Amino acid sequence: MVNRLIYGIDQLSRMVGHAFAWCIIILTFGTCYEVFVRYVLDNPTSWAFDMSYLMYGGLFFMAGAYTLSPNGHVRGDFIYRMWPPRGQAIIELTLYFLFFYPGVLALMYAGWSYGFDAFRIREVSVNSPVGIPVWQLKLLIPFGAGLLAIQGLAEVLRCIICIRDNRWPPRLHDVEELEDVLIEQHAAAEAAKQGGAK
Repeated sequence: MVNRLIYGIDQLSRMVGHAFAWCIIILTFGTCYEVFVRYVLDNPTSWAFDMSYLMYGGLFFMAGAYTLSPNGHVRGDFIYRMWPPRGQAIIELTLYFLFFYPGVLALMYAGWSYGFDAFRIREVSVNSPVGIPVWQLKLLIPFGAGLLAIQGLAEVLRCIICIRDNRWPPRLHDVEELEDVLIEQHAAAEAAKQGGAK
């Protein structure tokens, strides 16, 4: 039952992360278009700067939970990784309650009033001569923090399971770093060579 809840939360985070990953494609095409019209046609757009921070901001706010689900956030774990899994889980569980949840809940609380005020006045960018709306980006703040809080619940449950079993429960398999794939392929090729040599 607990594993199904963790899996469901991971699926939600992955689904939202994949949906907002399209912001990168839009950002890339918009930036390439702006560079072309600015430097080749000498006719810059009035919307490219605002579009770039709207797309990147949306991706940043909404992909935090997706990044947390495969344990992809940057951490300084040069000592932590040498501990047994139960010790890692105890430290992580403590840190979730001391730092993660107070910060995320504060972001949800403050972000809601900040986003709602922007929505209420239909806030537009002060950097744009055409008045690009930015209220929708500010409304994403509490929703992104809410998704992060939900994914944090899955991480807390993972810690509890690890404390009980002294091993981390599996995570959803998604995309992999190319470097990791190449290392695994090289290790498999070396193992096949050594197996064939015997």
